[in-house]
Amino acid sequence: MSELNTSLKYKRVILKVSGEALAGKQGFGIDPATIHDIAQQIKAVCELGVETALVVGGGNIWRGATGSAKGMDRVTADYMGMLATVMNGLALQDALESIDVVTRVQTAVEMRQIAEPYIRRRALRHLRLGRVVIFAAGTGNPYFSTDTTAALRAAEIEADAILMAKKGVDGVYDSDPKLNPNAKKFDTLDFMDVLNKGLQVMDGTAATICMDNHIPLLVFSIDDPSNIVRVVKGEQIGTIVGGTK
Repeated sequence: MSELNTSLKYKRVILKVSGEALAGKQGFGIDPATIHDIAQQIKAVCELGVETALVVGGGNIWRGATGSAKGMDRVTADYMGMLATVMNGLALQDALESIDVVTRVQTAVEMRQIAEPYIRRRALRHLRLGRVVIFAAGTGNPYFSTDTTAALRAAEIEADAILMAKKGVDGVYDSDPKLNPNAKKFDTLDFMDVLNKGLQVMDGTAATICMDNHIPLLVFSIDDPSNIVRVVKGEQIGTIVGGTK
């Protein structure tokens, strides 16, 4: 494990990566070149000594809410979404280990042939040994998003922050910047702002968990390969939601 850089602002983090970020320019599925680039960014963070866990979405493969909206049973659709996150988690593990970053995938839905079951104490041990831990299959329950997974796991492992890496968006805006060229970007917010204004940062359950446990959320663009390292060093990039511990 790399020696811890005492100048780092965040020393244990959860990186939340959207499924769409793994799709690259094709917009769907898994793009190996894109995943390799993300793995290199994660490796750079690990080399600073930051204990790093990941939660990855599954929207590049399947969205439970979309399936439900088209008439599928919501619970079945959500379980399919959980499986999509496992596929993404395994792809990230493969990319990380190909560049010598020791990685463990832990799933909330047990599937011992391909990943460890989620066990908090085991996850903490992996992190202390410098291994990247990927939390897959959401919380293991339907009706809960991967945003909620990130918030819950961050509270459980006592993470210093959640880093929310977005594709094509560099922070939190008062409206969709892709549709409104006059959208206002926020540098800082608190979680009550997110809840009261209905900002599309994370769902209400996730925001409440973060607020109650004093876990800051840092929203930034993953398109710049230096951003993750800059964020853990404490640079003001994107939008910071909530205070520090």
